[in-house]
Amino acid sequence: MSVRTVGPRARVAYVGARLIDPASGLDTPGGLITEGEQIADFGPHITRTQLPPDIDVVDCAGHCLAPGLVDIRVQLREPGEEHKGTLASAGRAATAGGITTMVCLPNTDPVIDDVSVVEFVARRARLLGLTKVYPYGAVTRGLAGQELAEMGMLAEAGAVAFTDGVKAVANARILRQALNYASTFGLLIVEHPEEPTLAAGGDMNAGEMATRLGLAGIPAAAEVIMVERDIRLVELTGARLHFAHVSTAAAIAVIRAAKARGLPVSCDTAPPYFALNENAVGDYRTFAKLSPPLRAERDRLAVIEGLADGTIDAIASDHAPEDEDAKRLPFSQAAFGGIGLETLLSVSLELVHNGQLSMIELLKLITCKPGDLLDLPAGRLAKGAPADLTLFDPERGWQVRESALHSKSKNTPFDYRPVQGRVLLTIVDGRRVFSFDEQAPAVGAGG
Repeated sequence: MSVRTVGPRARVAYVGARLIDPASGLDTPGGLITEGEQIADFGPHITRTQLPPDIDVVDCAGHCLAPGLVDIRVQLREPGEEHKGTLASAGRAATAGGITTMVCLPNTDPVIDDVSVVEFVARRARLLGLTKVYPYGAVTRGLAGQELAEMGMLAEAGAVAFTDGVKAVANARILRQALNYASTFGLLIVEHPEEPTLAAGGDMNAGEMATRLGLAGIPAAAEVIMVERDIRLVELTGARLHFAHVSTAAAIAVIRAAKARGLPVSCDTAPPYFALNENAVGDYRTFAKLSPPLRAERDRLAVIEGLADGTIDAIASDHAPEDEDAKRLPFSQAAFGGIGLETLLSVSLELVHNGQLSMIELLKLITCKPGDLLDLPAGRLAKGAPADLTLFDPERGWQVRESALHSKSKNTPFDYRPVQGRVLLTIVDGRRVFSFDEQAPAVGAGG
């Protein structure tokens, strides 16, 4: 692969690629031309011999050229916990993972329940010029679950959907009010499906492994009970509801049945829930302490089945950075969460390499389908669309090592895992923001 650095208004041709557009099903040898911030043309007809002499050329060497990835569940930690992560560090990690659009949870300090915080996140992301960032707004003020936030004003300011982040809206009356409001104004509510009183005090998935380690268990029933309750509220209100990071066979079966009845529900999962199971906790490995917890092998297989049959609509990184002080503790005291921006594509490609999904099916789950769920201008190739692209080699192997990751926090549950698939270039609005050959983003600065 050869690359020349070009200005923002330059015309650039990416040739010799395996050109993939999951939204249309395109998968063909070909090329793509960007002009300024937009896609000017793409298809099998774009070859080096057909180009005008004044265009900059990137030879993709047969690697996959696809829309930039869309990650709809990211904790940024800025504002408020910049020692764990910042918009800049998350942007660098995201571009290294081929992610050009991400949506951040509202559990910052201050919480994204005020227009000023929505505007801060958007303004800061624009100044950095890395991955595009869209915020969720909080469902309830302060994420306290007691009083609805001003969802209408937050939506007008740029919030793309509403969630209480890593907390379920436990009060059924409050969630019903939120769903009624969302139904009236066409908004989407995103739920963390975990019944809090069942999960309280738990450390890992309830079962034989937890018993052997002497750790308090979080039962799988905590997830499906909340899913079943919320689906009843969808039936009452007619509102759209999305379940984040589903992890259990029982919850997936309930969501599958609700979809079959025509209810407006959707869901996503994250790579740990189809690539790992509760055995990854090993001897109290806190990097594998996640929320929801890693489940039993039968649940892992059910997640893969849900991805294959379309029950699960998207894969998100569920990026949750925690510093060493929060993780280098006895297991029961350690914080929940794992980083995932840089490993989203590589770990997800295991589904392709194992024959469980085709390349088109996988890329839909991390490009156009999450983009469509939140009505984002991202995740597909189209003339005139933003030139947000990723070039990756699906066969290149590497080993995940926390020390080599761009994220400020290093708490990856995949540390030392061999993976297959490496991002080579990431393009945002026609600008090269990451090059594997350079091992650093080309744009952006700061912590």
